[in-house]
Amino acid sequence: MKRLFDFVISLFALLLMAPLLLALSLLVRLFLGSPVIFKQQRPGLKGQPFTLYKFRTMRDTFSDLGEPLPDELRLTRFGRWLRASSLDELPELWNVLCGEMSLVGPRPLLMEYLPLYSPQQTRRHEVRPGITGWAQVNGRNALSWQDRLALDVWYVDNRSLRLDLKILWLTIAAVFSRHGVSHPGHASMPKFTGQSDMEDKK
Repeated sequence: MKRLFDFVISLFALLLMAPLLLALSLLVRLFLGSPVIFKQQRPGLKGQPFTLYKFRTMRDTFSDLGEPLPDELRLTRFGRWLRASSLDELPELWNVLCGEMSLVGPRPLLMEYLPLYSPQQTRRHEVRPGITGWAQVNGRNALSWQDRLALDVWYVDNRSLRLDLKILWLTIAAVFSRHGVSHPGHASMPKFTGQSDMEDKK
């Protein structure tokens, strides 16, 4: 039932928001250039990689050594607005339609984090990753890694269609409030180093 719900809603949303997606594509092209869509390998169900699609929010700027500058320096004013409004996430509806993601589930993080999770934290991959999730409506990026990953596992253990509907409703409020868009002192979240698994090992 969850997969059917995801398919129907994502298909309807893509059709309904086609003009908005086109307008955002043109704005990204105007303010940030090409490519319009940001693509990156992320771990999905059972940790299997898939290609995540988002609207681009940062410029391609590099240091004298040819290394990308920190996110804080590459993120433009327009990009910050896209992130704060969560409009950069809309292309992920295609991932949902294809069955790689769900509307609700733990957010797909970086592939490099996989070996850093504790056994308990790894359980977040027992379900498809989501566009929004329990952690996103309970603090988003303002949370510590330990709290965020614990909320992801809580969702895995308590998931239901009723909970998904609640999270979707709370997501609307979270988007309008723009609370927790970034962690203090960071453009989004500090890099996960595995230190937050210490509590799980006690």
